[in-house]
Amino acid sequence: MYFQKYPEKFFLKKYAKTLDKPFLTNYNMGEFSNRSKRVLTFKNKECQTFRSVSERRVFGKGEDSMELTDRKKKILQYVVDDYIETAVPVSSKSLTERHLKNISSATIRNELSALEELGYLTQLHTSSGRVPSAEAYKLYVSELMVKDKLSVKDLDYIKKIFLDKADNMEEVIKNTTKVISELTSYTSVGIQSHDTAEKIESVKFFRYKPSSALVLIVTEFRLLKDNFIDIPETMTDEQLKDAEKVMDNMCRGRSFEEVCGLKPELRDDFLGYKNIFLNVIEALKVYMTTTDDDVVTAGEDKILDHPEYADVNKIKNFLSVVTSKDKVMNLLVGDNRDIKINVKIGSDGYDEIPKECSLVTATYTANGTKLGTYGVIGPIRMDYQKVVAVLENVGKILESILSEKGV
Repeated sequence: MYFQKYPEKFFLKKYAKTLDKPFLTNYNMGEFSNRSKRVLTFKNKECQTFRSVSERRVFGKGEDSMELTDRKKKILQYVVDDYIETAVPVSSKSLTERHLKNISSATIRNELSALEELGYLTQLHTSSGRVPSAEAYKLYVSELMVKDKLSVKDLDYIKKIFLDKADNMEEVIKNTTKVISELTSYTSVGIQSHDTAEKIESVKFFRYKPSSALVLIVTEFRLLKDNFIDIPETMTDEQLKDAEKVMDNMCRGRSFEEVCGLKPELRDDFLGYKNIFLNVIEALKVYMTTTDDDVVTAGEDKILDHPEYADVNKIKNFLSVVTSKDKVMNLLVGDNRDIKINVKIGSDGYDEIPKECSLVTATYTANGTKLGTYGVIGPIRMDYQKVVAVLENVGKILESILSEKGV
């Protein structure tokens, strides 16, 4: 009764101690203000909306209602798990029936309301359940997600694909995106790395025309072809073979970076072939530059299997990204770092990613050399457990097979 008759007095009596030295004016007129303009104003017995989580904690539903307690985190985890699985807004009733039988529906409803005020959940309709926000997915991936394990069948499938093609790096690259897409049911994207630490195993020259030669460079992971260099028209086949031998001796066992740093004028036996050496260096520099030819994708049509993409405009936005090699390259080149898993949810400031999408990537290595960056792009309501498990295991198996074969 006291609160109903004098709401302002009740408010001040209960919460005045929590304020930062509020300056009170016109108390009896139902007005309350703070000189620093941080808190709120009572006017006509109405309270303005609080602007920060800390203010809602003080003036909302109790001092603990806005803290992200362990119980709130657990409930949020269940909400995200269930929504990823069903694509249906999650209600307090379903949480009680599936996960929290020892907690009342009323308590769960209060916790869901608090999570909504904190920005982790949204309610599409007053009578519907709640769905996770982008912030909820970020917290889920970083703290709440339970690590998944792949089945023996999935692991055997990965091993078989890579064992069959391990001697052909180009096929490995294509199969990596294919494997990831098949196991995750999302669109997979990838880009081949050009690691300057990659070592050269042999160099071969083949005359193509009187004034040009084809250069084949075999590295520890791949065969570099389609490189043509200029040679003197007067050069005989015997001289070209001699130049090949000198170049092979100079490059064998060295990395791209080391070869590009060599100074041929210091080698007496190389003076006659300096221009050829410089042409080979230019070919290596071209190879080390990432282009859209290094981009591979798989499973572009899998996006149609997800209910979020019943909207034609969303499909168009998605396809405009994954069918553009330039856009995919921009997304993946920035991820070509020494990290295992990188997750971008809801664009995260990346213009190339549609706001309703997430991108999960991993950078793979073998024998200390970067092979490339691969991942999946799909709806924010993504099965992050499965995706992360697939990316991690593909990387481990790929590295193990290539290292054992010495490819």
